[in-house]
Amino acid sequence: MLKEERWQTILNEVALHNRVLLSDIAEKLDVSIDTIRRDVKELDAENKLQKVHGGAISMGYAQIAPHNVNTYALREKTRIAEKALTLIRDNSVIFIDGGTTCLELARLIPPDLHLICFTVSLPVAIQLSTKPNVRIMFIGGEVDTEAQIVTGAQAIHNLAGIRVDYGFIGTGYVDALHGLTEFDWDIVQVKKAVVNASKKTVLLCISEKLNSQHRFKTCDINAINTMITELDPNNNLLNLFRNHQIHLL
Repeated sequence: MLKEERWQTILNEVALHNRVLLSDIAEKLDVSIDTIRRDVKELDAENKLQKVHGGAISMGYAQIAPHNVNTYALREKTRIAEKALTLIRDNSVIFIDGGTTCLELARLIPPDLHLICFTVSLPVAIQLSTKPNVRIMFIGGEVDTEAQIVTGAQAIHNLAGIRVDYGFIGTGYVDALHGLTEFDWDIVQVKKAVVNASKKTVLLCISEKLNSQHRFKTCDINAINTMITELDPNNNLLNLFRNHQIHLL
């Protein structure tokens, strides 16, 4: 495979999943980790992604701002956020996860909407600080500087003490059979705690992530009450999910 082809694959994977492991890319391309490490280093030097220990993150993820034009599939993620907003009622108690799609939801919350919002995400908390009628409840714990969220035992303990009307979460990978999965064990534990703390869990997910999986499982697909994509709910790409007890929006 030509170097240019490897670079394009790396950039596509980083854009879609925000964070990737060198080992995953090496396996996908059937090349050595050293080769991918060199590629990532060169792409980092060209400001096309950001190199981190053992992997890479997208520029839109690394430089999250109130409305980041570098965010991958921003139009689709905005559409998902618009749909999610229709579920939120005045005076609700909600949780908003980290990630670029959840950040779009936080951005779109209207200034006159009264909410109590829990989050583990630094960018989401900052975005919510511009909303005069939102009480921000930041979950404490150890900050994962790459994912820009709080993880660890303290965060899980704090989440165990709350109950929200809606938990809006993202995922790296989702499959009708294998459910929600991630490559990061610590993030999975936090997401499990969020699912347990939510009366209803809402998955915000662009359609490109459908029918994909990784090594650590967050939950079965049936643990999700509603899955929101940018697609029409009747789209054939959602047929495998339609067989489960999950509302498609």
